[in-house]
Amino acid sequence: MVDELVKVLKMLAPGTSVREGLENIVRAKAGALIVVAHGPEVEAVLDGGFAINIDFNPHYLYELAKMDGAIVVDDGFAHILRVNTLLMPDAGIFSPETGSRHRAADRTARQTGALIVAISERRGLITIYKGETRYILKDVPTILTKANQALQTMEKYRSVLDQSLNSLSILEFEDLVTLSDVVTAIQRAEMLNRVSSEIERYVIELGNEGRLVNMQMEELNAGAADEENLILRDYVQDEDVASIRQALQERSSADLLDTVGIGKALGFVGMSTSLDLPVSPRGYRLLSKIPRLPFQLPGHVIDNLVKSFGTLQGIIEASLDDLDKVEGVGEVRAHMIKDGLKRLREEVFLGRRG
Repeated sequence: MVDELVKVLKMLAPGTSVREGLENIVRAKAGALIVVAHGPEVEAVLDGGFAINIDFNPHYLYELAKMDGAIVVDDGFAHILRVNTLLMPDAGIFSPETGSRHRAADRTARQTGALIVAISERRGLITIYKGETRYILKDVPTILTKANQALQTMEKYRSVLDQSLNSLSILEFEDLVTLSDVVTAIQRAEMLNRVSSEIERYVIELGNEGRLVNMQMEELNAGAADEENLILRDYVQDEDVASIRQALQERSSADLLDTVGIGKALGFVGMSTSLDLPVSPRGYRLLSKIPRLPFQLPGHVIDNLVKSFGTLQGIIEASLDDLDKVEGVGEVRAHMIKDGLKRLREEVFLGRRG
């Protein structure tokens, strides 16, 4: 249903002709009931009115809303099909709404699964009903305020994530990583991802007013998902990264704070999953930061290095001759790997001192 709601919000976003029509009705302090669907199930709850079947136009929508009854449009708001009709859903369907217009909208949505838009005459609110979902559209200033607050939170989360990633890099070079360090980095990446998802919803609701918010969000989120995926590739025991990432995304906020539970999700189930358990990275994340080192699946150079040496420490300690023997490396690339890891080590340690 989340995907359905996102689709609806895009269709009704500021800057669209549909939103223009709805806001015209709100500004005129008029009410409206709009059924966005057609077919046998919808026809079964319609009573009276007359068919007009004209192309959708925001000005037509405003003028037709002056009439009593509901307006019926097709799924994509391409045509206005019927006007001045009554909605007669099953009265036995529970609805928490009190007003007759909103109760009819809620019951019709629950009975047919159709999208219903109800505009309150007195309060000037635009309410969306879709199946069991009810959502009130907010005005642009309200959404912008919420989006800017979320951006400030996201900026803090990004700073904390970057510190965690730099600390993890230092520990990986020194071979001192514990399960706790890995879980902490994953938790912070997921927290950033969740704030980003919230802002994405605001961007959709803002429509053409959300470009600046979207640019700020993308800048703050740049590379975070890749970092998390590479951490998982470095540490998960069964290497089923996609399913583990999905499971992490589906965790509730409370479950995300369960450090032991996340450790178990990564495959560390022995010794009661002690967070002090020493762990070693395979090397995907740090090797991916070396410029011009191919990272294309399947059989890319980094994958071949991990298969040959097993861990990041094994790669760091490998001689130039050992690196040269790995498929796809060669003498030139062996020097590049050695120099790249040395430069990267210096950078992360400078980051710690900074």
